[in-house]
Amino acid sequence: MYAIEAEGLVKRYGDTPALDGVDLAVPEGKVLGVLGPNGAGKTTAVRILATLLRADAGTARVGGHDVVAEPTAVRALIGLTGQYASVDEDLSGRENLVLIGRLLGLPDARARAVDLLARFELAEAGDRAVKTYSGGMRRRVDLAASLVGRPRVLYLDEPTTGLDPHSRNEVWSIVRGLVDEGVTVLLTTQYLEEADQLADLITVFDHGRVIATGTPHELKRKTGTQALQVRPTVAADVPAVAAILSDITGAVPHTDADTHVLTVPVADPVLLSTVVRKLDEAGITADELALRLPSLDEVFLSLTGSRA
Repeated sequence: MYAIEAEGLVKRYGDTPALDGVDLAVPEGKVLGVLGPNGAGKTTAVRILATLLRADAGTARVGGHDVVAEPTAVRALIGLTGQYASVDEDLSGRENLVLIGRLLGLPDARARAVDLLARFELAEAGDRAVKTYSGGMRRRVDLAASLVGRPRVLYLDEPTTGLDPHSRNEVWSIVRGLVDEGVTVLLTTQYLEEADQLADLITVFDHGRVIATGTPHELKRKTGTQALQVRPTVAADVPAVAAILSDITGAVPHTDADTHVLTVPVADPVLLSTVVRKLDEAGITADELALRLPSLDEVFLSLTGSRA
């Protein structure tokens, strides 16, 4: 059963196509990560699925409801957290949540606000104006606001942009908790690690089209190569290891100046045993020696021609 379905979505701004025949399918209770360069159409797709924008062509259904024919039913199912906080900074966190609850007609608006403030670890700050919150706290109250109506489908449009690593991890933990409760999440992000951590499925946009879809593991395998990494025990051995890797693979390895880890792409995993033998013959020991699949950043580069 799909919580979100879209077929052939098209949206143009003048002669510029923002979406050019996009298909999406998100199973219930899963996270779809949508990746793509700036201007690829990610936010446009979210706005159409949230009934904030009408497509020029194509169809979309959320929870079985058509976004054009049944917008009210769709809005009753969804929550949306955009790229920038949408709460009123002059109101307190509690006042923002109660206001949204009342606008939604909830009979338990105050109780719902108390519950969400506690859940997002904002109870002590609940009566302070949002403008006094840190960036991470603002993001948490914004997420809480999108959950007041108990949505079954949640759109997160680059939810951790500008957050420090600690605050980003807090948001990730919240998203995982929501998914455990059965909420379906569509996540657009520019952070490849974020997609790798949270997404069950990934769709890559480029120039308004879907150019790849699959699990993170499947997309990593689609690049057709693996990476061989070696970190010699003795830093002085780095040049010798680089020469060995280059001789065996025919490629110039990348060397991290800080960690002394050498990385080189390999198409044949059997080469690992050859590297081990050559290092042994040279009397070089390694603290790390491994094959790994490409990172999502490398997949993104392979698919779009640019890094995220």
